[in-house]
Amino acid sequence: MNKEHMELENEEEITNVNPLATLQSIKGFLTTEEELAFMQILFSSSATIRSGNFGLSRKEVEKIIGITDDDQAFFSFLKRVNQAVSRYMKVIYDERRNQVVVLMRVPAKQAKTLLNKQSLAILMFIFYHQEVLQNEYTLFSQLINSFGHESLQVTRKIQANLDPLKKIGAIEVYDTSSEEEAYQLTSIGAHLFSNSFLRRYTEFSQSNQLHMDDILRFFKRYNMNGGTSNDSMET
Repeated sequence: MNKEHMELENEEEITNVNPLATLQSIKGFLTTEEELAFMQILFSSSATIRSGNFGLSRKEVEKIIGITDDDQAFFSFLKRVNQAVSRYMKVIYDERRNQVVVLMRVPAKQAKTLLNKQSLAILMFIFYHQEVLQNEYTLFSQLINSFGHESLQVTRKIQANLDPLKKIGAIEVYDTSSEEEAYQLTSIGAHLFSNSFLRRYTEFSQSNQLHMDDILRFFKRYNMNGGTSNDSMET
């Protein structure tokens, strides 16, 4: 699992037992060219193979399946792939970043083997800062101010908890005119939290039950491609 990107689900979600078994039935959903495109996306979504350059661009996918600027055919391909693999994986298209990536669904408990609670907290802050507040990047000083006063110990601790996020491809260093280091979410980081995970997280922080429509509006997750806003795994 350390080689593939993940999407965090609720603790009660079904454990991802055998994701490769679902690939046996994918031929019933896709043409030969589309099956090849899916396998290329899956291959390119590996952190060990395409570190820092995950997934394929829409143009690369369209070239494999033999279409050009055809929204209907492209999104039909994404929809059918997700119908076939939705129990274990999800293919997402991040239009802003122009990336098509495969995420593997894992329960939050299982994800703890990759990310500790400090790394998750930092990722959630960056996610909120960029996806909800619409900032282009997050400065290291903003993390310091949010998680503790500036000191050598705090600085080292935050840096140590940023490293796992870089390794799984959730964030990347972003070039700015400032001498200070900045970070930007990748397509992986922007889609790592499932809708159901965000709902439970928000309900816990607000001590109140919330409707999923409110969650989608708050986190600006309407009209997201690849089936994100219509997730069969949601509760």
